[in-house]
Amino acid sequence: MCKKSAHSILFLLLSFSCFSQSDLNKFLKPSDTLNISRRNALVITETSVLGLSLIGLNSLWYNDYPRSKFHTINDANEWKQMDKVGHVFSTYQLSKAGADLLKWSGVSKKDQLIYGSTLGLAFLTTVEVFDGFSSEWGFSWSDFGANALGTGLYVGQELLWDEQRFVIKYSFHRTNYASQRPNTLGNGFLEEALKDYNGQTYWLSANLHSFFKDSNIPEWLNIAFGYGADGMLTSKGEPVDNLFTSQNQIRQYYLSFDVDLSRIKTESHVLKTIFSVLNVIKIPLPTIEFNNQNRLVFRLFYF
Repeated sequence: MCKKSAHSILFLLLSFSCFSQSDLNKFLKPSDTLNISRRNALVITETSVLGLSLIGLNSLWYNDYPRSKFHTINDANEWKQMDKVGHVFSTYQLSKAGADLLKWSGVSKKDQLIYGSTLGLAFLTTVEVFDGFSSEWGFSWSDFGANALGTGLYVGQELLWDEQRFVIKYSFHRTNYASQRPNTLGNGFLEEALKDYNGQTYWLSANLHSFFKDSNIPEWLNIAFGYGADGMLTSKGEPVDNLFTSQNQIRQYYLSFDVDLSRIKTESHVLKTIFSVLNVIKIPLPTIEFNNQNRLVFRLFYF
Protein backbone atom coordinates (compact mmCIF):
# COMPACT_ATOMS: atom_id res chain seq x y z
CA MET A 1 0.00 0.00 0.00
CA CYS A 2 1.39 3.40 -0.97
CA LYS A 3 1.94 6.10 1.59
CA LYS A 4 -0.72 8.31 0.00
CA SER A 5 -3.36 5.59 0.37
CA ALA A 6 -2.30 4.89 3.95
CA HIS A 7 -2.53 8.57 4.81
CA SER A 8 -5.95 8.80 3.18
CA ILE A 9 -7.28 5.85 5.17
CA LEU A 10 -5.80 7.24 8.38
CA PHE A 11 -7.43 10.62 7.69
CA LEU A 12 -10.80 8.97 7.06
CA LEU A 13 -10.53 6.91 10.26
CA LEU A 14 -9.62 9.97 12.33
CA SER A 15 -12.43 11.97 10.72
CA PHE A 16 -14.92 9.18 11.47
CA SER A 17 -13.65 8.95 15.04
CA CYS A 18 -14.01 12.69 15.58
CA PHE A 19 -17.44 12.69 13.99
CA SER A 20 -18.56 9.77 16.16
CA GLN A 21 -17.29 11.39 19.35
CA SER A 22 -18.93 14.69 18.42
CA ASP A 23 -22.19 12.93 17.59
CA LEU A 24 -22.10 10.96 20.84
CA ASN A 25 -21.30 14.11 22.79
CA LYS A 26 -24.31 15.83 21.24
CA PHE A 27 -26.52 12.86 22.02
CA LEU A 28 -25.45 12.74 25.69
CA LYS A 29 -25.93 16.48 26.23
CA PRO A 30 -29.06 17.11 28.36
CA SER A 31 -31.82 18.90 26.50
CA ASP A 32 -32.51 22.50 27.54
CA THR A 33 -36.23 22.06 26.85
CA LEU A 34 -38.58 19.10 26.82
CA ASN A 35 -37.51 16.66 24.12
CA ILE A 36 -40.64 14.58 23.58
CA SER A 37 -38.91 11.88 21.51
CA ARG A 38 -36.23 11.40 24.18
CA ARG A 39 -38.80 11.35 26.95
CA ASN A 40 -41.03 8.82 25.19
CA ALA A 41 -38.10 6.58 24.31
CA LEU A 42 -36.90 6.79 27.90
CA VAL A 43 -40.30 5.91 29.37
CA ILE A 44 -40.73 2.95 27.01
CA THR A 45 -37.20 1.69 27.68
CA GLU A 46 -37.43 2.02 31.47
CA THR A 47 -40.86 0.41 31.59
CA SER A 48 -39.69 -2.49 29.45
CA VAL A 49 -36.43 -3.07 31.33
CA LEU A 50 -37.97 -2.86 34.79
CA GLY A 51 -40.99 -4.93 33.77
CA LEU A 52 -38.86 -7.67 32.24
CA SER A 53 -36.56 -7.58 35.28
CA LEU A 54 -39.49 -8.17 37.63
CA ILE A 55 -40.93 -10.92 35.43
CA GLY A 56 -37.54 -12.60 35.21
CA LEU A 57 -36.97 -12.28 38.95
CA ASN A 58 -40.39 -13.75 39.67
CA SER A 59 -39.85 -16.66 37.28
CA LEU A 60 -36.19 -17.49 37.85
CA TRP A 61 -35.83 -16.77 41.56
CA TYR A 62 -39.13 -16.99 43.43
CA ASN A 63 -40.42 -20.05 41.54
CA ASP A 64 -37.72 -22.10 43.26
CA TYR A 65 -39.39 -21.51 46.63
CA PRO A 66 -42.93 -22.23 47.92
CA ARG A 67 -45.43 -19.35 47.82
CA SER A 68 -47.33 -18.27 50.92
CA LYS A 69 -49.83 -15.74 52.14
CA PHE A 70 -48.47 -12.24 52.40
CA HIS A 71 -46.48 -11.91 55.61
CA THR A 72 -43.83 -9.70 57.17
CA ILE A 73 -40.56 -10.45 58.94
CA ASN A 74 -38.29 -8.55 61.28
CA ASP A 75 -34.72 -8.87 60.03
CA ALA A 76 -33.48 -5.53 61.33
CA ASN A 77 -30.78 -7.10 63.53
CA GLU A 78 -29.17 -9.28 60.87
CA TRP A 79 -25.74 -8.94 59.19
CA LYS A 80 -24.85 -5.98 61.41
CA GLN A 81 -27.35 -3.96 59.29
CA MET A 82 -25.03 -4.13 56.27
CA ASP A 83 -27.92 -5.27 54.07
CA LYS A 84 -29.96 -2.24 55.18
CA VAL A 85 -27.17 0.17 54.30
CA GLY A 86 -27.00 -1.63 50.96
CA HIS A 87 -30.67 -0.84 50.40
CA VAL A 88 -30.01 2.84 51.13
CA PHE A 89 -27.17 2.81 48.58
CA SER A 90 -29.26 1.05 45.92
CA THR A 91 -32.29 3.32 46.12
CA TYR A 92 -30.15 6.45 46.33
CA GLN A 93 -28.26 5.53 43.16
CA LEU A 94 -31.42 4.42 41.32
CA SER A 95 -33.14 7.65 42.35
CA LYS A 96 -30.23 9.69 41.05
CA ALA A 97 -30.11 7.72 37.80
CA GLY A 98 -33.85 8.11 37.26
CA ALA A 99 -33.73 11.86 37.81
CA ASP A 100 -30.62 12.29 35.64
CA LEU A 101 -32.24 10.42 32.76
CA LEU A 102 -35.31 12.65 32.88
CA LYS A 103 -33.03 15.69 33.04
CA TRP A 104 -31.35 14.41 29.88
CA SER A 105 -34.74 14.42 28.14
CA GLY A 106 -35.48 17.99 29.25
CA VAL A 107 -38.16 17.18 31.82
CA SER A 108 -38.77 19.85 34.47
CA LYS A 109 -37.01 19.62 37.83
CA LYS A 110 -40.32 18.98 39.59
CA ASP A 111 -41.09 16.00 37.35
CA GLN A 112 -37.52 14.72 37.71
CA LEU A 113 -38.07 14.43 41.44
CA ILE A 114 -41.63 13.08 41.24
CA TYR A 115 -41.20 10.50 38.47
CA GLY A 116 -37.46 9.95 38.21
CA SER A 117 -36.21 9.84 41.78
CA THR A 118 -39.00 7.47 42.88
CA LEU A 119 -37.82 4.85 40.37
CA GLY A 120 -35.64 2.97 42.85
CA LEU A 121 -38.20 3.06 45.64
CA ALA A 122 -40.97 1.75 43.37
CA PHE A 123 -38.82 -1.05 41.96
CA LEU A 124 -37.42 -2.29 45.27
CA THR A 125 -40.80 -1.99 47.00
CA THR A 126 -42.20 -4.33 44.35
CA VAL A 127 -39.38 -6.77 45.13
CA GLU A 128 -40.29 -6.52 48.83
CA VAL A 129 -43.89 -7.42 47.97
CA PHE A 130 -42.60 -10.48 46.11
CA ASP A 131 -40.67 -11.39 49.27
CA GLY A 132 -43.90 -11.03 51.24
CA PHE A 133 -45.54 -13.79 49.21
CA SER A 134 -42.56 -16.15 49.49
CA SER A 135 -42.34 -18.62 52.39
CA GLU A 136 -38.55 -18.31 52.27
CA TRP A 137 -38.58 -14.60 53.09
CA GLY A 138 -41.18 -11.98 53.94
CA PHE A 139 -41.91 -8.29 53.53
CA SER A 140 -39.33 -6.44 55.62
CA TRP A 141 -40.38 -3.08 57.02
CA SER A 142 -36.75 -2.28 57.83
CA ASP A 143 -35.81 -2.92 54.18
CA PHE A 144 -38.66 -0.67 53.07
CA GLY A 145 -37.54 2.01 55.52
CA ALA A 146 -33.97 1.81 54.18
CA ASN A 147 -35.29 2.11 50.62
CA ALA A 148 -37.29 5.20 51.56
CA LEU A 149 -34.24 6.68 53.29
CA GLY A 150 -32.12 6.28 50.15
CA THR A 151 -34.70 8.04 47.99
CA GLY A 152 -35.27 10.67 50.67
CA LEU A 153 -31.57 11.44 50.85
CA TYR A 154 -31.49 12.24 47.15
CA VAL A 155 -34.77 14.19 47.00
CA GLY A 156 -34.10 16.06 50.24
CA GLN A 157 -30.77 17.40 49.04
CA GLU A 158 -32.24 18.53 45.73
CA LEU A 159 -35.00 20.41 47.56
CA LEU A 160 -32.68 21.86 50.18
CA TRP A 161 -29.53 22.70 48.18
CA ASP A 162 -30.35 21.94 44.53
CA GLU A 163 -27.26 19.71 44.49
CA GLN A 164 -25.95 16.48 46.00
CA ARG A 165 -23.55 17.49 48.74
CA PHE A 166 -23.62 13.97 50.18
CA VAL A 167 -23.19 10.96 47.90
CA ILE A 168 -23.63 7.31 48.90
CA LYS A 169 -20.78 5.20 47.51
CA TYR A 170 -19.64 1.58 47.56
CA SER A 171 -16.36 -0.31 47.70
CA PHE A 172 -15.54 -4.02 47.88
CA HIS A 173 -12.62 -6.33 48.55
CA ARG A 174 -12.63 -10.13 48.54
CA THR A 175 -12.44 -11.97 51.87
CA ASN A 176 -11.81 -15.56 52.94
CA TYR A 177 -15.37 -15.94 54.31
CA ALA A 178 -17.09 -16.60 50.97
CA SER A 179 -15.08 -19.77 50.35
CA GLN A 180 -16.29 -21.13 53.71
CA ARG A 181 -19.96 -20.56 52.82
CA PRO A 182 -20.23 -19.93 49.06
CA ASN A 183 -23.98 -20.63 48.79
CA THR A 184 -24.72 -17.72 51.09
CA LEU A 185 -21.77 -15.37 50.58
CA GLY A 186 -21.17 -15.95 46.89
CA ASN A 187 -19.00 -18.02 44.60
CA GLY A 188 -16.76 -15.89 42.39
CA PHE A 189 -16.03 -12.19 42.35
CA LEU A 190 -19.37 -10.90 41.02
CA GLU A 191 -21.49 -12.99 43.41
CA GLU A 192 -19.27 -12.09 46.35
CA ALA A 193 -19.49 -8.38 45.50
CA LEU A 194 -23.27 -8.69 45.94
CA LYS A 195 -23.50 -11.22 48.77
CA ASP A 196 -20.38 -11.08 50.95
CA TYR A 197 -21.12 -8.29 53.41
CA ASN A 198 -17.69 -8.80 54.99
CA GLY A 199 -16.01 -7.29 51.95
CA GLN A 200 -18.48 -4.47 51.34
CA THR A 201 -18.09 -0.93 52.63
CA TYR A 202 -20.67 1.82 52.18
CA TRP A 203 -19.61 5.45 52.28
CA LEU A 204 -21.28 8.77 52.95
CA SER A 205 -19.05 11.02 50.86
CA ALA A 206 -19.40 14.73 51.66
CA ASN A 207 -18.20 17.44 49.28
CA LEU A 208 -16.16 20.00 51.20
CA HIS A 209 -16.33 22.85 48.68
CA SER A 210 -20.14 22.84 48.69
CA PHE A 211 -20.08 23.71 52.40
CA PHE A 212 -17.20 26.19 52.14
CA LYS A 213 -17.79 27.86 48.77
CA ASP A 214 -15.52 30.85 49.48
CA SER A 215 -12.54 28.63 50.30
CA ASN A 216 -9.74 27.38 48.08
CA ILE A 217 -10.76 23.76 48.59
CA PRO A 218 -10.85 21.90 45.24
CA GLU A 219 -14.42 21.43 44.07
CA TRP A 220 -13.91 17.68 43.64
CA LEU A 221 -12.46 16.95 47.10
CA ASN A 222 -14.66 14.97 49.50
CA ILE A 223 -14.33 13.54 52.97
CA ALA A 224 -15.91 10.10 53.32
CA PHE A 225 -17.36 8.27 56.32
CA GLY A 226 -17.56 4.52 55.81
CA TYR A 227 -19.33 1.62 57.49
CA GLY A 228 -18.57 -2.08 57.22
CA ALA A 229 -18.51 -5.30 59.24
CA ASP A 230 -16.32 -8.39 59.48
CA GLY A 231 -16.40 -11.96 60.76
CA MET A 232 -19.92 -12.73 59.51
CA LEU A 233 -20.61 -16.26 58.29
CA THR A 234 -24.25 -16.20 59.42
CA SER A 235 -26.71 -13.37 59.81
CA LYS A 236 -26.65 -13.18 63.62
CA GLY A 237 -23.55 -15.18 64.44
CA GLU A 238 -25.69 -18.27 65.02
CA PRO A 239 -24.36 -21.76 64.14
CA VAL A 240 -25.92 -23.58 61.16
CA ASP A 241 -25.92 -27.40 61.19
CA ASN A 242 -23.38 -27.25 64.03
CA LEU A 243 -21.04 -25.27 61.79
CA PHE A 244 -19.75 -21.69 62.02
CA THR A 245 -19.74 -21.84 65.80
CA SER A 246 -16.74 -19.53 66.12
CA GLN A 247 -17.50 -16.07 64.75
CA ASN A 248 -16.02 -12.81 65.84
CA GLN A 249 -18.42 -10.34 64.27
CA ILE A 250 -17.33 -6.71 64.50
CA ARG A 251 -18.48 -3.36 63.19
CA GLN A 252 -16.00 -1.16 61.34
CA TYR A 253 -16.06 2.61 60.84
CA TYR A 254 -13.85 4.44 58.37
CA LEU A 255 -12.64 7.96 57.72
CA SER A 256 -11.02 8.79 54.40
CA PHE A 257 -10.71 11.33 51.62
CA ASP A 258 -12.56 10.83 48.35
CA VAL A 259 -12.99 12.33 44.88
CA ASP A 260 -16.37 13.45 43.54
CA LEU A 261 -15.83 12.67 39.87
CA SER A 262 -19.05 14.44 38.89
CA ARG A 263 -17.52 17.77 39.95
CA ILE A 264 -14.47 17.53 37.69
CA LYS A 265 -14.79 20.30 35.11
CA THR A 266 -15.07 19.17 31.48
CA GLU A 267 -17.00 20.26 28.41
CA SER A 268 -17.27 16.68 27.18
CA HIS A 269 -20.62 15.08 27.93
CA VAL A 270 -19.04 11.71 27.18
CA LEU A 271 -16.60 12.21 30.05
CA LYS A 272 -19.37 13.62 32.26
CA THR A 273 -21.38 10.44 31.69
CA ILE A 274 -18.39 8.21 32.40
CA PHE A 275 -17.56 10.17 35.56
CA SER A 276 -21.19 9.95 36.71
CA VAL A 277 -21.24 6.17 36.29
CA LEU A 278 -17.88 5.68 38.03
CA ASN A 279 -18.87 8.01 40.86
CA VAL A 280 -20.78 5.21 42.61
CA ILE A 281 -17.39 3.73 43.58
CA LYS A 282 -15.31 5.10 46.43
CA ILE A 283 -11.80 6.01 45.25
CA PRO A 284 -9.20 4.02 47.28
CA LEU A 285 -7.24 6.53 49.34
CA PRO A 286 -5.51 6.55 52.78
CA THR A 287 -8.07 5.49 55.39
CA ILE A 288 -8.37 5.29 59.17
CA GLU A 289 -10.43 2.39 60.54
CA PHE A 290 -12.13 2.30 63.94
CA ASN A 291 -13.83 -0.87 65.16
CA ASN A 292 -15.72 -2.08 68.21
CA GLN A 293 -12.71 -3.99 69.50
CA ASN A 294 -11.19 -0.64 70.48
CA ARG A 295 -8.73 -0.79 67.62
CA LEU A 296 -7.51 1.95 65.34
CA VAL A 297 -5.95 0.85 62.06
CA PHE A 298 -4.35 2.95 59.32
CA ARG A 299 -4.67 1.64 55.77
CA LEU A 300 -2.66 3.28 53.01
CA PHE A 301 -5.17 2.38 50.28
CA TYR A 302 -8.43 0.84 51.46
CA PHE A 303 -11.00 -0.50 49.06
